[in-house]
Amino acid sequence: MTTIFTAWQGVRARVAAAATRAGRPADTVELLAVSKTFPADAVRELYQHGQRHFGENYAQEMHDKALQLGGDCPDLVWHFIGPLQSNKTRQVAETASWVHSVDRVKIAERLSQQRPDHLPPLQVCIQVNVSGETSKSGATTAAAAELARQTASLPRLTLRGLMCIPDPAADAATLRHQFRQLAELRQELNSQGFGLDTLSMGMSADMELAIAEGATLVRVGTAIFGARSAKENTQ
Repeated sequence: MTTIFTAWQGVRARVAAAATRAGRPADTVELLAVSKTFPADAVRELYQHGQRHFGENYAQEMHDKALQLGGDCPDLVWHFIGPLQSNKTRQVAETASWVHSVDRVKIAERLSQQRPDHLPPLQVCIQVNVSGETSKSGATTAAAAELARQTASLPRLTLRGLMCIPDPAADAATLRHQFRQLAELRQELNSQGFGLDTLSMGMSADMELAIAEGATLVRVGTAIFGARSAKENTQ
C-alpha cells in the first residue's frame, strides 16, 4: 500500500521531471499539497517530512486544522483555493496566508478589510475562467485586468498572480491552450506594470501540461493523499 510520504515523493519527482523538460529548475515550481477532507494528522505527517504549503477549499475546515496544528507546525502556510462566499471571508482573512480564488472585487475588498493588522499582507491570486464554463467561478479574461487593478490598490493585500481550473474533460491540446491563456494574460498584465510572479495552475492529472506552459505552483491532492468521495472536485 502506498503511503502518503511515498506518494508525495512521487509527485515531487513528477514536478521536478516536468520542470526539467520545460528547461526550468525544479525549485521554480511550488508544490501545494491539497489536504481538503483529509485529517490534520495527514497534514502533520507531510509537514514533518518538509512540506510547508497546504491548500484547503473550505474555510471552516482550514480554520479547524490551523487550530489543531498551530503549535506543532509553526511555519505551515495555508492557501485557500476554493470558491469564496462573502460570508466566509473573515475566517479566510484571519487564517490563510494565500487566497487563490479572488474572482470579484467584493471578495477582495472584504479580505482587505478583514485581514488582521498584526498579520502580513494576504497574498492573493485572481481566478480566471479560461474554459468559459458557465458553472465555473472566475473572472473572464476581458475583466481580469480591471479586477487586478482594483485588487492591487487595496491595503493588506498583495496581488501575486493568476489561478485557473481548466475544463477537466478537455484533451491535452485543449488543456495546454487553456493554461497558455493564463500565462499570456499574466504577460499582458505585467506589461501594464503589475509585476505578477505566480501562475497557480495544474492538478494531479495535468500538472505536467501546466508546468510546460509556465506554472509556478501546482495544486495536488489526489495524487498525494488518495481518492476523495465522488462529490469532491479533484485537485
